[in-house]
Amino acid sequence: MTLLRTISFALIAASVLAPPQAQAQREWPTREVKFVVPFTSGATSDILARAVAEYVASAIGKPVVVDNQGGAGGNLGAAAVAKAEPDGYTILFATTGPAATNKLMYKNLSFDPQRDFEPVALIGKSPVIIVANPNVQAKSLKELTDYLKANPEKLNAGYPGNGTLGHITGELFQQRAGVKMGGVQYRGSAAIINDLLGGHIDVAMDSMAPYVANVKEGKLRALAIAGASRWPALPDVPTASESGLPGFEASVWYALLAPAGTPTDVVKKLNEAVNGFLKTDKAKDLFAKLGVQSAGGTPADLKKFVADEIAKWEPIVKAANISF
Repeated sequence: MTLLRTISFALIAASVLAPPQAQAQREWPTREVKFVVPFTSGATSDILARAVAEYVASAIGKPVVVDNQGGAGGNLGAAAVAKAEPDGYTILFATTGPAATNKLMYKNLSFDPQRDFEPVALIGKSPVIIVANPNVQAKSLKELTDYLKANPEKLNAGYPGNGTLGHITGELFQQRAGVKMGGVQYRGSAAIINDLLGGHIDVAMDSMAPYVANVKEGKLRALAIAGASRWPALPDVPTASESGLPGFEASVWYALLAPAGTPTDVVKKLNEAVNGFLKTDKAKDLFAKLGVQSAGGTPADLKKFVADEIAKWEPIVKAANISF
């Protein structure tokens, strides 16, 4: 009896003293999981996060809540997750900036997206659209390129903020095409669209969704989509690759990241849940409305994707001297 008691006490002690990661791996989840969205409610990332959270909750059998922690281009929310306990209960619903490109622009970033996070799953990509107001002579990306080569800096491009993907896509376009444009920074897409419609700026590079209605109504002209393939909602709009810039791709993308040290088993369960969500009709319908192309894959796939994105954008950011 004494021996049995000794063994029981030893097992209990081992359980109590086990590190949080080990306990999480055996038991996860025992309570609600939090998805931190590093942007305000109502943004595309927030809409996607809530849809993913609902499915993941049903898959893991525990609630998944969305916590919006916006600020500093997504860095505040990302930093909070980087410092969180790596037990699987605090997960970052990341976008391109905090997951990759902010590392290249913010001098005093308190986290490193490659060092401080475990990649979980790439959810989807929203390619940048290149649009023009109808008064611009160019009716295609090639015509825009030809015009700018003959008339350097004669046209102004609108971007949704300094250092945003739309901005660095504009820098990439100028570098790849060998042209120069003026640049105007805005606070989001709505102001860009207003000035495009009013003829105050000539072109814009931004996420697709806000522009689709005006393009379909003929109020704005879509020149190209910077994606790997055409978007079904705008089937007549060619990709940038089809328009004379082979391999030209730029997308706002969405991914789940966990604090570094999160148990592999927890990451695996979350990854499986995300891939399950991407197969649902709800995901397909939502992505079609938002202009998002489904991704998926393994944590290793996401790790390589992030590394490739950083390597791709680093020379562009440096050449444009974008820093905060």
